[in-house]
Amino acid sequence: MNAFSIIIYVVCGLYMLLNFKHDIHMLQQNSYRIDRYWKWLNRSGDISSASRLVNVGVLFLLFSTLLTPALNAIMVAAVCCGQAVVMLRSKFKKPLVFTPRVKRIYGVCAAIALAVALAVILTVGQGGSDAFLYYSGGQVSLGTILVLCIFSWAIAIAAVWILKPVEASINAKYRNEAVAILQSMPDLKIIGITGSYGKTSTKHYLQRILSERFDVLMTPGSYNTPMGVIRTVREMMKPYNEVFICEMGAKQLGDIKEICDMVHPQMGIVTAVGPMHLESFKSLENVQKTKFELIDALPADGFGVINNDFEWCANRPVGNVEVARYGVSNPEGCDFIATDIRYSPDGTSFTVEGKDGSRLDLHTRLVGECNISNLVAAVIIALRLGLTPDEIRRAVDSIDQVEHRLNVKRTPGGVTIIDDAFNSNPAGSRMAVDVLSQFKSGKRIIVTPGMIELGDEQENLNRELGRYIGESVDVAVIVGAYNRNALVDGIRSTDFDEKNLHIVDSFADSQTLLAKILAAGDTVLYENDLPDSFK
Repeated sequence: MNAFSIIIYVVCGLYMLLNFKHDIHMLQQNSYRIDRYWKWLNRSGDISSASRLVNVGVLFLLFSTLLTPALNAIMVAAVCCGQAVVMLRSKFKKPLVFTPRVKRIYGVCAAIALAVALAVILTVGQGGSDAFLYYSGGQVSLGTILVLCIFSWAIAIAAVWILKPVEASINAKYRNEAVAILQSMPDLKIIGITGSYGKTSTKHYLQRILSERFDVLMTPGSYNTPMGVIRTVREMMKPYNEVFICEMGAKQLGDIKEICDMVHPQMGIVTAVGPMHLESFKSLENVQKTKFELIDALPADGFGVINNDFEWCANRPVGNVEVARYGVSNPEGCDFIATDIRYSPDGTSFTVEGKDGSRLDLHTRLVGECNISNLVAAVIIALRLGLTPDEIRRAVDSIDQVEHRLNVKRTPGGVTIIDDAFNSNPAGSRMAVDVLSQFKSGKRIIVTPGMIELGDEQENLNRELGRYIGESVDVAVIVGAYNRNALVDGIRSTDFDEKNLHIVDSFADSQTLLAKILAAGDTVLYENDLPDSFK
């Protein structure tokens, strides 16, 4: 094989590896679940993307008689090089994390590709140093690489399937280690938190309050899956930890139970039951059943905290454990309610009232009814664990805003930014718009791509959000195409001024637009930010 051939193969081979990287990246964003990844492939159109269609066209040209074999090779390499440059320049909100699992999948993808290429070359190729310039050798080899690039998504799926026994064995080992660590700490107080929304903020607030008295470990970031919890226990748990706050996420029946069977919480908070992940849950009944797996798993002497502001929380009876129900907008049947809510430039003042007549006056730098609700849940647990009113008051007053969750800040140019980029649910989005509507000094601007993973209700719920936006804000910037029609239809069903409705293709385009229209005193709400797996 001459130097010319080597360069061509290296360029095309690197392009093939970049295709695998893209597919593994999207697999990671779909939790390595083949069923979710397959749905994404069909929904996003990635199977027939421009890049893959270009490869199909080049494949046909490669085996045509329009060009000499050498020119064909140069053409293939040039196309691969150009597309590789585009892929390398692509920016992602959530880059691929090269975990050990990713490396294993990458390795199997490379092994499959190598095996296919060798099989084709040995079967069809002629061998020898001049094979590259003949149809039976060089063209077949390059054609094989192009086919692998076109179907790289299928190879990634095959790699995940092949590695299933390996991943199951590794996960079981890690799980057993985590269980052993927890069993070695019998005095550890374990508090589970779940809900369709609000669980991450509640976790942060509870951690800050309980830290006034205890040494507290919480699952970081979005480590709310079984493996995220296992990693937290194995890598972060210390013998001196006194409280473990475990956020529990779910996308299907049994997810919460799986975590509870491992950590065995003594206390649990259900922050909400609403239309989240309906694509996998199928119904609100299944959402409710899954979230209440936490309460069902509590021991007889345990303690549950339930948000009665949500119908599907309030209508779920609990008989296996003592519970305290709380509310902000629906005080009926509650043991604790938030009253006297007063907003001011420096935050919010409110009172937590117990049905026994107790009152706890609090102040926080946080804004929004959803944040007050989350604080009430944390306060109830703190009272249960014996913290004094002064300890709770001091902690609540010093709580920082959770990044990307109704985080309010001002720019040097006098523009107020409300960052609610991690929200993607009907109740939270509506509350964020409510907060935006309270700012009166300048234009009230929302930038949003809408809400996702709402199943059959997605279009209706996004249309309803659009209607609420049209009634509450001054300028609407709709990002991307995924929910565009529903949001725009909802906005246009109101008296919203059409000239203040802007439709852009990307977040970067929205920033260019804002640079032209923003003025001192304006307020911008960033409501949700779709992951890279949504267009």
